[in-house]
Amino acid sequence: MRIRHRIVPLAAAVALTGGLAATEAAPALAAHPAPGKAVSAAAGGTYLYFNKNWSNPSKSKLFLMKSIPNAKDQVLAKYRAGSGNGGRNGTNECASMQGWLPTGTYRVLNHTKRHNGGRSGINGYAIQVQDKVCKNHRTKRTELFVHSEMNVNGTQGPRKPGHDSPYRWDGDSDYYSLGCIKLTPAHIKNLFAKAAHYGWPTRLKVVN
Repeated sequence: MRIRHRIVPLAAAVALTGGLAATEAAPALAAHPAPGKAVSAAAGGTYLYFNKNWSNPSKSKLFLMKSIPNAKDQVLAKYRAGSGNGGRNGTNECASMQGWLPTGTYRVLNHTKRHNGGRSGINGYAIQVQDKVCKNHRTKRTELFVHSEMNVNGTQGPRKPGHDSPYRWDGDSDYYSLGCIKLTPAHIKNLFAKAAHYGWPTRLKVVN
């Protein structure tokens, strides 16, 4: 989401964006292929896998996965990530600019280290995924990204005492978002490095 606003759920002001999953392992996925199955960089493509945490959306998880033919897929990296604004509609996938991403599979459209979303928008490292119609079959969620909080050039903006900056990661409250998936600056930079090494993911899977 490019234009952001602040919310105050349960009388506590929160910043926008992502979180860690309830468990350490991705459901139905293994960190290593089956015994006897050799793994090579060219064995299969990579994809992103977002596991929603209903008890705490700001502690969901994003995985970089590798498809392994005839074996369990491999976890290449995992990160705490969040999606949704943390408010009453934070887990409503049909609540535009409030709820987390709809469950389903998305095409990864592009990625850049220098996204320029304008004033209070998404800047720096960003991965854009396709629009998605939610489960009510009417509401289309748009402007969907995996991103963080930083300047266009990937640096951190100045600290603003008493205020949350959209250009600086100020703490766990910054995992909240208007529906995008958010990572810390260090984690999204690590994700970009891993993706460059193993091959850029072509799709994102969002699961409950």
